[in-house]
Amino acid sequence: MTYNSQMQQPFEFSGRELYHIYQRGNEKRKIFLDQGDHFRFLMLLYVCNNQTPIHLSDHDTKQWKTVFELKRASSLAEIVACCLMSNHFHLLIYEKTSGGISRFMQKLATAYSMYFNKKYTRTGGLFERPFRAKHIDNDRYLKYLFAYIHLNPVKIKDEESWSGKRIAKPENAKRFLDDYRFSSYGFYLRQSRPENVIIGPTTFDNYFPVNTDFDTLIREWIDFEDTDVKAAP
Repeated sequence: MTYNSQMQQPFEFSGRELYHIYQRGNEKRKIFLDQGDHFRFLMLLYVCNNQTPIHLSDHDTKQWKTVFELKRASSLAEIVACCLMSNHFHLLIYEKTSGGISRFMQKLATAYSMYFNKKYTRTGGLFERPFRAKHIDNDRYLKYLFAYIHLNPVKIKDEESWSGKRIAKPENAKRFLDDYRFSSYGFYLRQSRPENVIIGPTTFDNYFPVNTDFDTLIREWIDFEDTDVKAAP
């Protein structure tokens, strides 16, 4: 079952409404230990978002780029943004069919847990349950989350440069984020990547013009005054 990130009560998703999904490893354990894990999760973000099962065991995942060429049936949800960190991940998402988000998240967690446990010879649950979900009910909050999700990897490069309120070295952060493969940041910069198909056709260009200057995103994020909005899950 899914719970509201603040109220810890059962969450009901509404169609065409945006949500911030957040899930981390049990006891904050790392869930991505190498690049192979990251790429596997990206593949699963694509194939699990599908009303007809696609089993990666039927395909040559060593040629991981070809996975993103597989034909899917109708998707369960539309992913607007994503970001993978070492012990958690973020999604900005809305559902396209009733129960789509919950079904997608169940398939994703199950498939990745099976892969991870087999690879690292472990047993038991990998993810903290339930996953957190927060409804995005206004444009200001949406704009903040879009920036927050895509800026999160700065913590990978230099934890001290990220205080939760500002980025100390924006130019260094920009160079790092331009090359960081495991988020949708590159999609919005129009970088050519096979995994771009994870992101749905609705790119929210009206909110976030493609190739938006990174410094502008930083400035808007820093200038966001609403402390309630700044509280991350």
